[in-house]
Amino acid sequence: MVLAGRDLLGAAQTGTGKTAGFTLPLLQLLTARPRTGTAPRCLILTPTRELAAQVEESVTTYGKYLKLRSTTIFGGVGINPQIAELRRGVDIVVATPGRLMDHMQQKTVDLRSVEILVLDEADRMLDMGFIRDIRRILAVLPKKRQNLLFSATFSDEIRTLSREFLHDPATVEVARRNTPAELVSQVVHPVDKDRKRALLAHLIKEHNWFQVLVFTKTKHGANRLSELLERDGIESAAIHGNKSQGARTRALAQFKDNSLRVLVATDIAARGLDIEALPHVVNFDLPNVSEDYVHRIGRTGRAGASGEAISLVSAEDRPLLADIEKMMTRKIDQRVVPGFEPGRAKPAGESDDRAPKADGRRTLLPPSRSGHGQRGRDGARAGGGGGGGGGSNAGARSGNGGGSGGGNARARSGNGGGGGGGNAGARSGNGGARPGAGRSGGADPGKGAAGNGQPRPQTARPSQGASALAPRQPSTGSSTSPQAARASATAAASHRAAAPAAPSAAATPAAPRSLYADRGAGPTRRRGF
Repeated sequence: MVLAGRDLLGAAQTGTGKTAGFTLPLLQLLTARPRTGTAPRCLILTPTRELAAQVEESVTTYGKYLKLRSTTIFGGVGINPQIAELRRGVDIVVATPGRLMDHMQQKTVDLRSVEILVLDEADRMLDMGFIRDIRRILAVLPKKRQNLLFSATFSDEIRTLSREFLHDPATVEVARRNTPAELVSQVVHPVDKDRKRALLAHLIKEHNWFQVLVFTKTKHGANRLSELLERDGIESAAIHGNKSQGARTRALAQFKDNSLRVLVATDIAARGLDIEALPHVVNFDLPNVSEDYVHRIGRTGRAGASGEAISLVSAEDRPLLADIEKMMTRKIDQRVVPGFEPGRAKPAGESDDRAPKADGRRTLLPPSRSGHGQRGRDGARAGGGGGGGGGSNAGARSGNGGGSGGGNARARSGNGGGGGGGNAGARSGNGGARPGAGRSGGADPGKGAAGNGQPRPQTARPSQGASALAPRQPSTGSSTSPQAARASATAAASHRAAAPAAPSAAATPAAPRSLYADRGAGPTRRRGF
């Protein structure tokens, strides 16, 4: 039918050779037709990057001795090599819709010469998640073309929708709709939800399984399960949409050559991937869409080989299991594994599968523990005395006195007073000011580096437990003389002498212990703030 030029809607069980079913005839058709330019003449759309790479590999293998060029176009990799390949001229393009749309927007691909359009895994391609991109792509294709749609599953709704793109299509069904291959043995193991991981590790070790493909619902669940299996001493890796294309390709290659024991995947790996002689597929989570179950277990039992599909089903999964059995019009055998009976208490030595609580937000500094202190807008904190005021870009902190932040760094103080200017923090205690910039606190004047790295005197208004901000002085670029330093120190001493006496200990409650009292001269800066 393909060689006759008719549109085709093909449905067959997974692993029966649908890719070869459309690749071989289209290679023959393209070879018989003369090429007139560099634009692609055949476009094959797939839902995933992995499937696109696999289809293009089949095209290259089958057309090894033909004068036809092919290339893949998908995301996750650089677009420039794809542009260069398109400019050199290709006959067949295997693409995912998203990256193909990028090329269309950049006008780096010309689809006006496409003679044959192939939609592999057509039910997914025509699903609501792809339908808009598909319509945009179809709008730029020639009206006169041949359309081929292939998939293992077709709902009645999808069949109705596909008629919009097909012209007098011929329908070919190799087997009854939505049924897995007969060579795949299916079994359900009832188990409590929090013991699924332990049961999976038990089955792998007890039966000495190698090359096990495990499906989860979510990307986070795939990562978590892979980490837990690694903790149990089982080599595993996760593959899903958040992984880089390089990481996905490496993990899949290691799994195919048996160097990786377990591959944990989301449904991204369930569409059309051909893993030779894959013996075991495990549904750690049942899919929400019943048809996806057929695609999942179809990774095993391919090309006449036998395989085993195991589903770990908890009480929450029962409705999904009922939908799957209804779709397939058959019951799946259920076997309880001894030691993992539903409702049985978890052994004392069995680890917890629950992930640590994390909201994914940045770690913030702890709230102030002082009775009278308060946080400024930029993270300023005070101890027991006055409040702390936020500086321009960072926080000011103080121990028992007042703290103020200025400039571009944190201001800190212990029990005494300190003033900072320039581009560093300002510090003040119960009064007084000391010359220098940045981190002041010693008795010697001018120790801190300020602005251009030269010490300079700095004046500040005395503080009585309240926040005080030292005024910034213009930098002269000259170093301070010893006489000026001594004069500045004398002025500071006079300020301290003129400041009112601090209240007595009997009248003022004791200041609480500083949050950073045990950490040396200043608090440790926290990452992520």
